[in-house]
Amino acid sequence: METNSQWIEIDSADGKFGAYLSPPRGGKGPGIVLLQEIFGVNQHIRNVADQYAADGYVVLAPDLFWRDGARIELGYDEAGWKRAVELMNATDFAKAQQDIAATLKVLRGLDAVGGARVAALGYCFGGRLSYHTAANGLVDAAIAYYGGGIQNALQRAPEIKVPVLMHFGAQDDHIPTEAVTSIAEAFDSNEQVEIHVYAGAEHGFNCNHRASYHQRAAAEAHGNSLVFLSEQL
Repeated sequence: METNSQWIEIDSADGKFGAYLSPPRGGKGPGIVLLQEIFGVNQHIRNVADQYAADGYVVLAPDLFWRDGARIELGYDEAGWKRAVELMNATDFAKAQQDIAATLKVLRGLDAVGGARVAALGYCFGGRLSYHTAANGLVDAAIAYYGGGIQNALQRAPEIKVPVLMHFGAQDDHIPTEAVTSIAEAFDSNEQVEIHVYAGAEHGFNCNHRASYHQRAAAEAHGNSLVFLSEQL
């Protein structure tokens, strides 16, 4: 797929870090800050960025592991998983949220976005960060794919004032059914929060680089996400 994607630099209090920018063919559109899995802004995440750019969005994916090394890119084999978990555990969560805030400031200031609304979209580790980005009031909407750890941050549920869409796999061995139930219960009275659970889908079901890729669930979730974004942005 032909793209106009490029890496740009973003300033933070701790230094500069990279972010993968993928604009739509039309040149302008609403913004999406795309938040990575624990494997970095790897080929899969860049493909997702380009996919949403093809759908008409200006997508910016910050490198959240930059303090441990610029543009770390991991695969899904045993060594990749081991290193990914190490990086996730070493990540300063507060600083990651500061990096996201800096990324959103740049995203909103792009001519291609032109003052349009912006959303957070995250996968796995990034799904949890997307939830916190919404709670921080930094975006107009948020999507979280299999956001592990959201169930441990439900004290922030009252802070969610924007529409949020969450996707979970029914067979996710990282996020038990009880966790999804607790999240659903926490947002039971919030009509702006929508939760989908996909039958037969495991953790990482959207990633076609992983053995857990589930084509139907990925297609349904992407369709649900596009409808959600079209309504909210």
